[in-house]
Amino acid sequence: MDVAYWILAGLLALFYAYAGGKKVTQSKDQLRPMMGWVDQVPLPLVRTIGTLEVLGAIGLILPKLTGVLPGLAIAAAVGLVLIQVGGIALHLSRGEARLIGLNIVLLVLAAVTVWLAVAM
Repeated sequence: MDVAYWILAGLLALFYAYAGGKKVTQSKDQLRPMMGWVDQVPLPLVRTIGTLEVLGAIGLILPKLTGVLPGLAIAAAVGLVLIQVGGIALHLSRGEARLIGLNIVLLVLAAVTVWLAVAM
């Protein structure tokens, strides 16, 4: 279980640190080619989502690694599940059902990470 958690948590942390970092640091013009939805969402909300993704990435790794408040890893994984629920809802509201594949995969991986974190 520990190995499975660290593999999934590591992969999710890398993905969310990258994706969240882009949302926090790049302009709407830079984000638009890969995230067409940024035009419908205020930039402060895009930055907030990015910050939550980066914090979620840190939260998956740091608490379990240090042993300080390891329950925060569960909260981080749940938060990442909720981010994907929001992403799916946004895509569906824009008529982009074909684009939710990655969101579903990330949601499932985060949900499995929740389960593994609880089981540890």
